[in-house]
Amino acid sequence: MTAASTSLSSKPLRYRESSVAPDPDPAGSRSRASAGRRDAILDAALAIARTGGYDAVRMRTVAERVGIAVGTLYRYYPAKTHLLVAALTREFQRLDVAGDWTGGPGTPTQRLDRLTTHLHERWQRDPLLTDAMTRAFAVADTRAATELDLAAATITTLLARTLSAGEPTPAHLHVASIISDIWLANLLAVVSGRLSAADARDRIDRATRRVVDRATRHPQTP
Repeated sequence: MTAASTSLSSKPLRYRESSVAPDPDPAGSRSRASAGRRDAILDAALAIARTGGYDAVRMRTVAERVGIAVGTLYRYYPAKTHLLVAALTREFQRLDVAGDWTGGPGTPTQRLDRLTTHLHERWQRDPLLTDAMTRAFAVADTRAATELDLAAATITTLLARTLSAGEPTPAHLHVASIISDIWLANLLAVVSGRLSAADARDRIDRATRRVVDRATRHPQTP
């Protein structure tokens, strides 16, 4: 699954630190510079994945696009699975901030439908990016446990907050984790060629509605 993003140029995303007067907070400056470089790395990975898919995302290619040494890139992300999963997390964090998924009138199903429709439009618009993100999430091993846990928590929390229209309960989080698994299973079927995009969309919609309807009828046993 992918989330809100902007159009990324095909030109190299060169990271540059500006020349400024001495900073009274050098530690803070280093932190901001590191965050800026990290964003540039994630932007580069997304741009490459969008045009070439999972296989096109190579650490050397990403480093060249950002304008940093490969060794520097490895200090941020030890493998491309870590890199792509981190990019996925950032996209969902941005989506959570950009959209008012918990607001407005409606039932949990109606709120979830709004979010689901947006997600469907995104992943079908960028199939190669979807391929890269999904495969990275599926093949990442225990060495990427931190990145995987953060990605799963970010996605689950967004879904749970959408269902609850506010602070989610453990029951909302449980339902959201099931919905997240439904998405992953169907997207894996798409990228492996076992399912068409249209069929995946239909399956995701039907399965998530059943889960939400059941949880609504039996709130103590989601």
